[in-house]
Amino acid sequence: MESFLLQASIYLGAAVLVVPVSVRLGLGSVLGYLAAGILMGPVMGLAGAGTADLQHFAEFGVVLMLFLIGLELEPKALWDMRIKLLGMGGLQVVLTMAAVGGALYAMGASPQVALIAGTIGAMSSTAIVLQTLAEKNLMRTSGGRSMFAVLLTQDLAVVPILSLMPLLAVASATTPTAHATGVAAPLLALIESLPGWQMTALTLVIVAAIILSGHYLTRPIFRFVHAARLPEMSTFISLLLVLGIAFLMMLVGLSPALGTFVAGVVLANSEFRHQLEADLQPFKGLLMGLFFMTVGVGINFALMIRDPLTVIGLVLGLIALKVVVLFVIGWLFRLRLRDRTLFALGLAQGGEFGFLIISIARGEGALPVVAGQMAQLTISLSMLLTPLLFLGYEGLSRRLAARNPERPADVIDEKGAVIIAGVGRFGQVVNRLVRNSGIATVVLDSDVTMIETLRRFGVKGYYGDPSRPELLEAAGLSEAQVLVVAVDDPAKATQIVRFVRSKRPDIHIVARAFDRIHVYELFQAGANDIVRETFDSSVRAGRYVLENMGFSEYEASAMSKAYFHFDRAAMRDLAQLWVPGQPVDRNPAYIERAKKLDRDLETALIKEVYETRTLDGAKD
Repeated sequence: MESFLLQASIYLGAAVLVVPVSVRLGLGSVLGYLAAGILMGPVMGLAGAGTADLQHFAEFGVVLMLFLIGLELEPKALWDMRIKLLGMGGLQVVLTMAAVGGALYAMGASPQVALIAGTIGAMSSTAIVLQTLAEKNLMRTSGGRSMFAVLLTQDLAVVPILSLMPLLAVASATTPTAHATGVAAPLLALIESLPGWQMTALTLVIVAAIILSGHYLTRPIFRFVHAARLPEMSTFISLLLVLGIAFLMMLVGLSPALGTFVAGVVLANSEFRHQLEADLQPFKGLLMGLFFMTVGVGINFALMIRDPLTVIGLVLGLIALKVVVLFVIGWLFRLRLRDRTLFALGLAQGGEFGFLIISIARGEGALPVVAGQMAQLTISLSMLLTPLLFLGYEGLSRRLAARNPERPADVIDEKGAVIIAGVGRFGQVVNRLVRNSGIATVVLDSDVTMIETLRRFGVKGYYGDPSRPELLEAAGLSEAQVLVVAVDDPAKATQIVRFVRSKRPDIHIVARAFDRIHVYELFQAGANDIVRETFDSSVRAGRYVLENMGFSEYEASAMSKAYFHFDRAAMRDLAQLWVPGQPVDRNPAYIERAKKLDRDLETALIKEVYETRTLDGAKD
């Protein structure tokens, strides 16, 4: 018991010390867990004995992870993304498997090892790549969206890949025969004695039972358990669901990850989906962290010391092969050169799922120990090089920008009473209404495609960044009466409002806001009228709800108008109490005022209904 507590303390302590530092450095949690494992094992020698047994326990995190991935993937959403998933993502997995596996086979690896290595090389690091894309604001680019589709395809491909490992182990002459012990031994012995056709039938029955139970039994069972009003019972039933499915799948020789993934997809539309996620997420996080730490402990750096050229060659060869494959796929799907470069370099490393495949393959006896250790070392080093790959993209991106300089802003040859900065969905509606009312507008936008599209429809617009002072001056800022700020970037919108207000205290500024905090920022910057992009449509939707709940059209209209005016006044009131940089839920004065305004709103609406009905009664 003392030894267990000491080992647990070492693992937890290493994670607490190393992982937050890794996240703050922008390297991500996966590299942090790997670094913690490397520190405990190869560097300090504090862990190592018993790691294999601990890793088998930690592998249950894989089962939980795939179940949670399934919960996020509704069948309809998967169908809507089928072109990118099957096209771009499917092509990446197949071509990378063929390239990596073929290269290793040509170097003398056995077909079995080459196939497994191909599946390992086809994976990229979902955790590291998505975090880096978010940090560098690249997720909304065409390259970033394409990378997300490929990563999702890889996540889905892991399920059949893991299911393939036992089949490869059957063909291995060195696969040891496992003998079950304990209470499960008689049941497993009975199933192993079944003829082939009965085993196949039993497998189909179990898979069908999982799918049908997910549709028809989970809801009444969850309602029954939740009726006890014991929070721990919710966790019990969530763990029982995953453990039971995993056991049934292992019973018939299939991957438990496959069964839990299917169950997750089946339950994706269930009203208990969010409860399942909340119950299982902490267990998944702990077990996956423990898994990556055991991987770090098991990395054999002696291989690198003994044969550094081979290791470096494998790492650089893997990255080079993936870059070529990804670049070709980007070209086939007509990504621009800059997006294609991001797509190729950003996904060129190995991924955390590779560790899972290695672990399962070694456990099934399908992958030799030395080959598995070399694969672990190769993946780890390639993941550590990910920040350098993104730095390489940024350098190439700057070179491409220098070689193909950005198109210069258009020369503005007309003036108008209204300047519209940004002509996306929001700005287009404003422009059509104002222009067709006989008022001249000057339209500015930094998206050249949007400007060219407008011109094809006979609407004149000018290309250029509306946040540049000289462009606003050229558009007639000194003579304009109204400025409409409708750009997509909230920070840039605030910047434009602040600049224009400093230059023209008398101009009327109408600004588009994205949320309440942006409203306060625009208010302090000097905007006159601030329009939340979804506010009007939300009020209209609320009016339709009131009409269908028994209020007359007149009453619903009066209440929605009252709400509109009250909320606008409340926003100005709260803007006076908002402190930049301070979360509103940490501002006592703001919270107290918001609560009072909410009570005043309820009173105002009740009064509005009473007065409307009294007026209707007097008319009758």
